[in-house]
Amino acid sequence: MFDLIVKGGTLPDGRVADIGISGDRIAAVGQLDGAEAGQVLDATGDLVSPPFVDPHFHMDATLSYGIPRINQSGTLLEGIELWGELKAIATIDEMKSRALAYCDWAVSMGLLAIRTHVDTCDPDLKGVQALLDVRETVRPYLDLQLVAFPQDGFYRDPNAHAQTLRALDMGVDVLGGIPHFERTMADGRASVQELCRIAAERGLPIDLHCDETDDPNSRHIETLAAEVIRHGLQGRATGSHLTSMHSMDNYYVSKLLPLIAEAQVNALPNPLINIVIQGRHDTFPKRRGLTRVKELRAAGVTVGWGQDCVLDPWYPLGTADMLDVAFMGLHVAQMTHPDDMRACFDMVTIENARIMGLEDYGLTVGSMASLVVLDAAHPVEALRLRADRLAVISKGRLVAQAPRRQVRLDLPARPKNVIRRHPMR
Repeated sequence: MFDLIVKGGTLPDGRVADIGISGDRIAAVGQLDGAEAGQVLDATGDLVSPPFVDPHFHMDATLSYGIPRINQSGTLLEGIELWGELKAIATIDEMKSRALAYCDWAVSMGLLAIRTHVDTCDPDLKGVQALLDVRETVRPYLDLQLVAFPQDGFYRDPNAHAQTLRALDMGVDVLGGIPHFERTMADGRASVQELCRIAAERGLPIDLHCDETDDPNSRHIETLAAEVIRHGLQGRATGSHLTSMHSMDNYYVSKLLPLIAEAQVNALPNPLINIVIQGRHDTFPKRRGLTRVKELRAAGVTVGWGQDCVLDPWYPLGTADMLDVAFMGLHVAQMTHPDDMRACFDMVTIENARIMGLEDYGLTVGSMASLVVLDAAHPVEALRLRADRLAVISKGRLVAQAPRRQVRLDLPARPKNVIRRHPMR
């Protein structure tokens, strides 16, 4: 007997199957006609997917939009300045409250794993304290990884080195950095070298905000790839944003892509934020700054999509919906071939799970019983509709449900209800 059966759903690969859940694990995938269960969830005709995953977020700042003021220029640099004002007045309890509220949003959207960068330049490490508590609170239903992130620069801020190590000692999971925000290119390069050394010494993954700028001469991803190879960090390193690659010389990029692939450095663009923040100094033509997603994928690099920000000093919108992220990404990256659109769905599920190093992720027997039922027939339709989450199961437990939505019409000789699902040819 199963605790729960998800009946008749369509898996992302097109198979129609029942999923039997016992405890917090998937115990069976196939035709389970006649099997008994404590609860049966009918997913006939609906897409059943592993949960959404976000490997790049800033939870210490989320849901703070307008405090203490609004980013007037919309730039990255004013956002960092504004964050400095906010973190000076934020309390640990207030950060925890905002973060937990965002986690509620995430669960409702089937987003069950998040990697969040947390500022380590605050002398009291308030954000670290807050999010360590939040990580434990949400552990039963949401996997939260913390990145020690010296927001004001590992060398630019005189206390960042010691504070970042202190955050790691407190139990933060991943080492971060922001080399393009150091005072000079040389300092940025040195920060990448030292951060990779520390990550190797401590056996930690490393995830750097890398070249989040329109400057084509910002080439810290090159240093990151070289240092990853030097220290044996292959498969444990991520370069987030990489927006300078949008403006780089094509010949240089032709040399850079094989280096990134050789180093097995993951690439993590954040399309909602990258296209809003980048190009602010341009008139026309105006750049949008998203990195070279298709080219990176073609080179064999693991590429995901990140949310980055929701209602904070850098971004005034957002709903914790990774389908919004992928939808924007496929437009800006011009990934509209059916195979590319399907890949964009993978980039907010299995590819992001790979970047976070999640174990037991997926819809196979023995995997963690975490999944989402979507009001769509297949992954591309889920993207087109930004499909409603009809049910969310986390670690074997049904944690969110929503009714199927239909719009009633009153039109002559037309149907009384309309839905936007449509067969794909």
